Amino acid sequence: MQQQLTTGGMVGKDVLTWLDFTSIEIERLLQQSLVLKEQLQEGIPHETLKGKSLGMIFQNASTRTRVSFEVGMTQLGGHSLFLSGKDMQIGRGEPVQDTARVMSRYVDAIMIRANDHKMVKKLAEMSEVPVINALTDEDHPCQALADAMTLKEQFTDLHGLKVVYVGDGNNVAISLMIICAKLGIHFTMAAPVGHTGDEAVWEKAKAVAKETGSIIEHIVDPHEAVQDADVIYTDVWTSMGAEEEQQSRIEIFKAYQVNESLMEAAKPEAKFMHCLPAHRGEEVTEDVLEGEHSIVFDQAENRLHVQKAILQSVIG
Repeated sequence: MQQQLTTGGMVGKDVLTWLDFTSIEIERLLQQSLVLKEQLQEGIPHETLKGKSLGMIFQNASTRTRVSFEVGMTQLGGHSLFLSGKDMQIGRGEPVQDTARVMSRYVDAIMIRANDHKMVKKLAEMSEVPVINALTDEDHPCQALADAMTLKEQFTDLHGLKVVYVGDGNNVAISLMIICAKLGIHFTMAAPVGHTGDEAVWEKAKAVAKETGSIIEHIVDPHEAVQDADVIYTDVWTSMGAEEEQQSRIEIFKAYQVNESLMEAAKPEAKFMHCLPAHRGEEVTEDVLEGEHSIVFDQAENRLHVQKAILQSVIG
């Protein structure tokens, strides 16, 4: 049985983006996630956060994030509170700095799912307890860590692996790019010009990649991009909050659907990944999503384990 790892150096640290973490810290979190998964499967208690509380602020809808954090905190022996943005005073105009200072006196960590990344950064700046970004319009670090854990389970050695993200350069794609750069994974984004995400973050990821040996690139043609790919990853073409753009985005991204033809252009045993929820028949076909190369539900499960590792590490 693997022993619990020491992650004390992360106690009190906010988790807003993996750019704020070293490659070693991320690798330790991955190893801790694997340990926690093994302990759960073997029925070994790991109630390391008894008496601790997590405040969970949700300003938009959630399935995997809410369930995995709530169940995870329970399995660690702690308590979680679901706090809808509509039900809190922050939803009625209370300054975020006041919310941060008040909640810091009640809970041991704050998890927030919101659209505005700058607001979440302000919350973290003013909070006296660690703040975990559970999704903003700019970043989705918890999803990226679950993706990396899933890759580690599938391939063991991550260095030099080729991951190709096909579609819109949204928060999921950007977070995936960052963690790939940190872990020495080659990352290619196949997306139309103008839909690759924040150029400043690209430059930061490329700077990290120079140190880890990762290759970070953008290729417009999806069939060219997936050549020799070990993994093809996609997400919805229309993110939360942009629903009015759905029809125009279908036209923009129709050449970027992940189907059997695109999968066949990658390595024969290439895996398919998607953060879910998926729009079958849009960004991915039913046969690929439900096919033998799909590992999307392993990704979804691993949200539980990585978030437990994060909670253990930042609460202490």
